[in-house]
Amino acid sequence: MTAATARDRSAAPVITGLGIVAPTGIGVEAHWSAVLAGKSGIGPIDRFDASGYPVRFAGQVPGFRAQERVAGRLISQTDHWTHLALHAGEAALADAGVDPADLPEYEMAVVTSSSSGGTEFGQNEMTALYRNDPSHVGAYQSIAWFYAATTGQLSIRHKMRGPCGVLACEQAGGLDVIAQARRLTGTGSRLVLTGGTDASLCPYGLTAQLSNGRLSTAEDPAGAYLPFDAAASGHLPGEGGAILVLESAAAAAERGAGSGYGRVLGHASGFDPVPGSGRPRVLRRVAARAVADAGLDPSDIDVVFADASGVPEDDRDEAAAIAAVFGPHGVPVTAPKSLTGRLYGGGAPLDVATALLALRHGVIPHTAGVGAPVAADRLDLVTGSPRELPLRHALVLARGHGGFTSALVLGA
Repeated sequence: MTAATARDRSAAPVITGLGIVAPTGIGVEAHWSAVLAGKSGIGPIDRFDASGYPVRFAGQVPGFRAQERVAGRLISQTDHWTHLALHAGEAALADAGVDPADLPEYEMAVVTSSSSGGTEFGQNEMTALYRNDPSHVGAYQSIAWFYAATTGQLSIRHKMRGPCGVLACEQAGGLDVIAQARRLTGTGSRLVLTGGTDASLCPYGLTAQLSNGRLSTAEDPAGAYLPFDAAASGHLPGEGGAILVLESAAAAAERGAGSGYGRVLGHASGFDPVPGSGRPRVLRRVAARAVADAGLDPSDIDVVFADASGVPEDDRDEAAAIAAVFGPHGVPVTAPKSLTGRLYGGGAPLDVATALLALRHGVIPHTAGVGAPVAADRLDLVTGSPRELPLRHALVLARGHGGFTSALVLGA
């Protein structure tokens, strides 16, 4: 890293607050403890009777009761996915030590990711329509299902009137929104609430996910999501995610927030070609561009948080891409999402939060459950137990169904 890069790094936006609602627990400490212990949040789906479905396991946020964590009037107006984000947003702001009332409202922004929107809310209202008549459909159906509902509710609740938006890019969108937040801090937004959650564990939501043929139908939850393992058979769905407070370097310094959890240094995104076209997938190029955007060399990256889809073909492609950028066994690789399932719009923000905690504590969480890595000749996959190392930079990878591909570089 050159002296010029070091100066640029000091101007990079800072993540000063984390709000986590995940199958591994609610809150930073609960999540981090579970990740280090390899404690899985995957179990039987209990939000509805899934006994007739080929997939009966998922990652669900334990002990989340909206009545205890969300303002009462909002519960009936919004979906479970938004409930999770509202609580995570409050937690992130508290963690950052920020009271939005103290900041200019037009200098605060909100940009979140969402893959499915308010699926459960929408299904319930449609059921009311089909069983009864239009008069039984609530007025909030018109907004609660919408992908932008969470962004809107966070903006309204915290009077953040700067640029607001949502990206629907499946798993990759969780990195793209943080990159958008990074851009906003350079155009007048001193603070951006970003990240995302998802929650689509309802009959309609699960049926929609089954259509891509990528979910594991294994009958043992311990063996249902094993990325990079010889027994990999797909992945499991999950709910939750993370909301982050991203501040411009100047704003963070002005209020004495220091370096927070870490800095957003680089990003790149791309889109896979149509299957059968004969053109290579873009992950390798996207990862390399993100590292270059951070002003770093591959040797400066100390850990990669893999996308780890659990689909054998995808895992082989990702292993090849990582080895091409860093060299075989060139960097430790981990995928703690094996404890949560894939959280779609919330999955990559949760990976970012976990990577920031890894940088802060100097420990790489392991990929729980994996016993026979298929890419052992190419990947230094961290398995068995966490690995303590001095960490400076982390690369987070994310891919979404349909070709979305994204990479984000974080600095300690």
